[in-house]
Amino acid sequence: MEYEFEGTVWEWRGPSPYHFVTISPECVEMVRQVASAVTYGWGMIPVEVRLGRSRWRTSLFPKDGGYVLPLRDSVRTREGIALDDVVRIHLAVRPR
Repeated sequence: MEYEFEGTVWEWRGPSPYHFVTISPECVEMVRQVASAVTYGWGMIPVEVRLGRSRWRTSLFPKDGGYVLPLRDSVRTREGIALDDVVRIHLAVRPR
């Protein structure tokens, strides 16, 4: 299953700072429909992501009843993305 959405880049200031984009509510509902077939440990959902010219594999993290997408620093640098930017994400859920 594939989805596209826009989201704002935010920073988690945990032990290791990291940047995320929160998955839109519409996409969350669609991801939930396939979650049980693809999830692994702690509700993680494996995905392939396209943002601008960058593509990579990662996993959605469950958070506050939805999901968040981690953004690698290398991708943010390559695509010129900063904190609070609105980005367009293409997301494909990968089979387990």
